[in-house]
Order: sequence, then structure tokens, then C-alpha cells
Amino acid sequence: MVMTIYWEDGRVMMLDQSILPVETVYIECRDYATVADGIRRLKIRGAPAIGIAAAMGLALGAAEIEAESYDSFINKLAPVRDALLATRPTAVNIKWAMERMFALLSINRELPVGELKDMLRRESQSILDEDIRINRAIGEVGASFIHDGDTVLTHCNAGSLATGGYGTATAAIRVALEQGKRVKVIADETRPVLQGARLTAWELMQDGIDVTLISDTAAGSLMQHGEIDLAIVGTDRTTGNGDVANKIGTYQVAVLCKENGIPFYVAAPLSSIDFSMADGSLIPIEERPADEVTDVFGRVRIAPEGVKVRNPAFDVTPSRYVTALFTEKGAYRPKDLWRLAGDTALAPFRIDSAEITGI
Repeated sequence: MVMTIYWEDGRVMMLDQSILPVETVYIECRDYATVADGIRRLKIRGAPAIGIAAAMGLALGAAEIEAESYDSFINKLAPVRDALLATRPTAVNIKWAMERMFALLSINRELPVGELKDMLRRESQSILDEDIRINRAIGEVGASFIHDGDTVLTHCNAGSLATGGYGTATAAIRVALEQGKRVKVIADETRPVLQGARLTAWELMQDGIDVTLISDTAAGSLMQHGEIDLAIVGTDRTTGNGDVANKIGTYQVAVLCKENGIPFYVAAPLSSIDFSMADGSLIPIEERPADEVTDVFGRVRIAPEGVKVRNPAFDVTPSRYVTALFTEKGAYRPKDLWRLAGDTALAPFRIDSAEITGI
């Protein structure tokens, strides 16, 4: 399992995913600005991973602050938080991580500033460790929906590179393989930044998992010819009604699955579910630079100079296209997702693969 981000001697080491699979290079982050730049420029990406990175970045920023009192410390730390929040507006995990870190400070406000700084560092490590455990739990849930001999379609990268480790969407695949099931993966390329081609295919090959790369436009044809049994994707933000914001192109994959009678599953850790939003129309959609579409990695021009470009980084898949969501608490239909906000009486609403009889 490739390590995406970790602490080493007071520095944050971040795998530079923008140059994979050609090179494997770690960026040494000594300050929060370097972390923020890495998130913004997709050096690190994937909702859980950037939440972890933001928490570590906040701890780095806190370490640089000189303050004697709690109030002074918080006032100086707030701009660090705001800078990290501004890096990627669609994924909810950064907001979740910042709220968790500041809540910890609030309940420990009587401690000396030096101890608060150490606490933030430890908490960011806890977020990383918890993410790996949560991903494994999601994998245990999702694996039961994968049958021996299945071929799984993935979109973008929701593997170990998008998380602290193990992955969300790929966790189900990893656990299914550990259970002895024969599983094949079809990874679509995921234009325009090619996370499926560069990242998903690479990391699955590193682990010896049978993966085939296709162009984004080939998915429908393969479904039509019975070559895909199910799709599993990740999520950057899921709203209370089960609408899912994920990498651009996810919506069309979900529609194709519906048309072809194929289950469409979403691996959704609780940290990525925004219960404060009623539906997907409220999710801010990040618009990224035009050169991601007109150029290949900023080096080869593939479109005419001066052409107008739209480059939304995400789309929203309405809940009616989502068969079920895999969480660390179990699998749920979108209509029951809201019950997780209270985390009570959940058992009657969990589903298993035997209940997926029609799409």
C-alpha cells in the first residue's frame, strides 16, 4: 500500500501525485503554505487525503505561531485555517478536519499554547490512522456486494492514493480479493487530469490487481455488451438526501449504469457526508484552469488557441441513480442516509447484497 502522506521528523511528507506514474517523489512540507499549495495544485487529491493534509497543514501552521494566550493563538491560527479551506471548495473533508481540530482546541483552551500545538500534531496523526481503519471497514461492507468473477468499473481514483491508505472505492475490491474472490477492475481514464489512467491503474498494478484501462467514452459500450457487473466510485461530498458530488463524469457513469441495469455504488466515509446540506444543488462546484483541458500536463497543446473552455472539476449524481452507499457503519440506500446523522437505530435500515434485486 503506497503511503500518500505522513509525518517525518516534524515535516509532512506528501506524495506528489501530479507526476505519477512517471516518477515517485515525496514533497517535504515544512510549513502550511506548502501543504496548501500541494492541495490546490493536485499534488495531493482525493477527499479523505486532502482532509488529512489540511489537518497536518494546520498543525504545521500552529507550530510557527508565537502567542502567549489561547485567544491570541486562535486569532493567529484562523488565517491558516481559512487558507486551507480555500484550496478546494467542493470536498467537505477539509471543512470537517478544520472543525474537528478547532473543536479540540476549544475544549482544551486552558492548556498552555505549547501543549495545544502538540495536540494538533497528534490529532492530525489520529485522523490519518482513523482513515485507514475506516477504509478497511468500508471495504468489509462493500466486499459483500462483489461476487466471485465480477468485473468492477471505477471512475477517477478512490484508492489508497486518495486516502490515508487502503482506499474507499478500492477497499471493497481489496477485501473481496483477500476473501478469495476473483475480481477484475476496469478503470476509466477520467479526463481531463487522468486520475484513472495515471493513479488508479498504477496503484492497482503495484498491488498485483487485475486492471484494464479504458477511455471514458468506452464505458457505455462495455456495459451494453455485459462486460461490467457493477460500478464503485468515491465521493467528495454527499448531501443528506444521498446526492453525490464526485469527479466530473461520475454522473454519466451512473446514468449508464441505470440504463444497463448495473448497480452503482458509492463508498462514502461519514466524514464525506455533509448533513448540513439538504441536496446536491447546494454543493459548490470547483471550476479549474482551462489548460487542464486544452493541454496535456501543460506540455502538449491539443486544442486551438483561444477556444472557450469549461472545466468543472466535479458533478452531482442525483440519489435516484445511487443503488447504495458503503459507509463504515454499513451499506444504506440514499433514502436512509440521513439516519446516520443521529447514529441511532441503524440496524433495521442497513442493506446487504441479497436485497439488490433490481436497479
